[in-house]
Amino acid sequence: MSTATATDRVYPATRALAIVIIPFLLVAFYILYFRTAETGELFAWKIAAPMTAMMLGSAYLGGAYFFLRVALAQRWHHVGVGFIPVATFASFMGVATLLHWSKFNQGHISFIAWFVLYFTTPFLVLVTWLWNHRVDDGALDEKDFLFSTATQYVAGGVGVFYILTAILLMVVPQVMLGIWPWELTLLTARVVGGMLALFGVFVLTVAIDRRWSSCRVPLQSLVLTMLLGLVALLRTWSTYDTTRWFTWVFVLTLVAVIVVVPIFYWRVESRLKAR
Repeated sequence: MSTATATDRVYPATRALAIVIIPFLLVAFYILYFRTAETGELFAWKIAAPMTAMMLGSAYLGGAYFFLRVALAQRWHHVGVGFIPVATFASFMGVATLLHWSKFNQGHISFIAWFVLYFTTPFLVLVTWLWNHRVDDGALDEKDFLFSTATQYVAGGVGVFYILTAILLMVVPQVMLGIWPWELTLLTARVVGGMLALFGVFVLTVAIDRRWSSCRVPLQSLVLTMLLGLVALLRTWSTYDTTRWFTWVFVLTLVAVIVVVPIFYWRVESRLKAR
């Protein structure tokens, strides 16, 4: 790769795409997280289960933070690993929309925004990644490191587990309804599958890339999403079925990410600064 090509810069079109997406995510976050009971009037469709609405809202604010960092990023590889997970999530949303078309508030401004977002961003985000990724030569930052092979395999295994769970929620959602912590419909099962796919593909892409500098910003976005998810869990705990084994898998995973990732992040950053 030539020096001219391998500049690791963020293209202006990539920044522009990020800036355009942010307002959609912020508005959706506000509706889903703070006006959860009014989704039938304000959102693209009525979401009966408050945890589903708040979980989706959490993902949107995490996404808004990520795209803000994309707009401000100095190097492409600092944010590049977040694009494939976002494209995956958007694809899940688009497929869920087609499969449950009659459930949506067709003609409502929120549905129009939803439709435009999820029938354009899978392609725009993927094309942007393919185009901008060409400038990534795989080099490390001055203070950086590669994850160990053991860490790579563990992260890869976690990513595959959540991707498979997401596929089950998309393809055979009725199988998952009986084990899920809170009440889902076929539509919301597929939407939740999209959120798990986002997480799983992110972890898998980090495992493939291996550079700490590549996952720093997406990890910040993930922790923000998970913290909001924990608040949502506490607020909606009465809707959880604690007799289901997957309830505890979900809760323990959420708590583990919130506890382990910030500690890991702080330790890594401290060691890099001490170099």
